Amino acid sequence: VQLQASGGGLVQAGDSLRLSCELSGRTFSNYVMGWFRQTPGREREFVGAIHWSGANTYYSDSVKGRFTISRANDKNTVDLQMNNLKPDDTAVYYCAAKERRKGWDYAAIPASYNFWGQGTLVTVSS
Repeated sequence: VQLQASGGGLVQAGDSLRLSCELSGRTFSNYVMGWFRQTPGREREFVGAIHWSGANTYYSDSVKGRFTISRANDKNTVDLQMNNLKPDDTAVYYCAAKERRKGWDYAAIPASYNFWGQGTLVTVSS
């Protein structure tokens, strides 16, 4: 399985950015897809997740109302639309895939995911 994330960059506070992640090598619709982020010296932080069907999403309180996750099962892609970005959103963002057989529960827990992308850097300047 390969996860390829893209779309990171340098933006100003208040701007928007859209990250995308493509899964290859497996049936995409068999996976919960999650987004996490990490800054140096800190634990990997849950951002949001989307059910394998696309019917449910779940977000951390820090991004709820600003970030939106969507997926296109016919294209094997999951997107993270980030609006009203803040300097505290600066991090390396990772997409991850969690096997459907593990269920929807614990979608916020990094250890529950089977595969990880390489990360894409988002920098938000004030």
